[in-house]
Amino acid sequence: MNTTEYIESGNLELYVYGLLNESETMEISALAKTDGAIQNEIISIEKAIVNLSSSFSPLISADNFEKIKAKLELKHGKVIEMKPKSNTSQYLSWAASIALLIGVGYQYNKLNDSNSKINSVEQEKSSLQKSVVDLELKNKQTATALNVVRDSKNTVVNLAGQTVDPTASAKIYWNKDTQTVYVDASGLPEPPAGKVYQIWSLKLSPTLTPTSIGLLDNFTGNNERLFAVSGTKDAEAFGITLEPAGGSKSPTMEQLYTLGKV
Repeated sequence: MNTTEYIESGNLELYVYGLLNESETMEISALAKTDGAIQNEIISIEKAIVNLSSSFSPLISADNFEKIKAKLELKHGKVIEMKPKSNTSQYLSWAASIALLIGVGYQYNKLNDSNSKINSVEQEKSSLQKSVVDLELKNKQTATALNVVRDSKNTVVNLAGQTVDPTASAKIYWNKDTQTVYVDASGLPEPPAGKVYQIWSLKLSPTLTPTSIGLLDNFTGNNERLFAVSGTKDAEAFGITLEPAGGSKSPTMEQLYTLGKV
């Protein structure tokens, strides 16, 4: 047989399926090494077999399919009749699959776009809420500062700068009835890293007796520089020292920034 006859005979399909006898198999194997057309046809049949599971239609001619079926019947008995799909049906199936894939991809992109917009809105909402909370906190701090300054029951104690920083200053607002104490630290410089200002209530007689009434924590974050500290009822003076973070049990006099008598 010539090349065309081999291709149309159906033997190449049987060769690929492994249904030829040994001599026929060896004959086609040898021929495929020298005949490019037959080799290419074998490769094409093998690719068709690989695609068979997805296309569900053998990519061979109707005549060759009948020849293969007849040989299968001789070798293995009756073969169940299966009606091959037409090329048109196959193309329609592929077109429907592609259309479905495009549709799914479009919906997936739309979903991602919607999710991105939702995330963006949520972030903007969260940022707005934070801004509102920060504004409310600042307004509350401002209102507190005004109430403290305007309270006629408060005793105002001016604290002057000392040797370590003569330009420093502070004010104590002390309500002796409620024993509450507020510190206006706007005249103090920014404390160095690892340091904190500590407030002392002082008894001057019979001996100097300092009592800590609080730390000016979060100095940078307090824009008003107005701090509420622990109360006192019998202070004769107030002082502010710079101490290591966490405060000290007794004041470091070399770091006394401000001092003032009641």
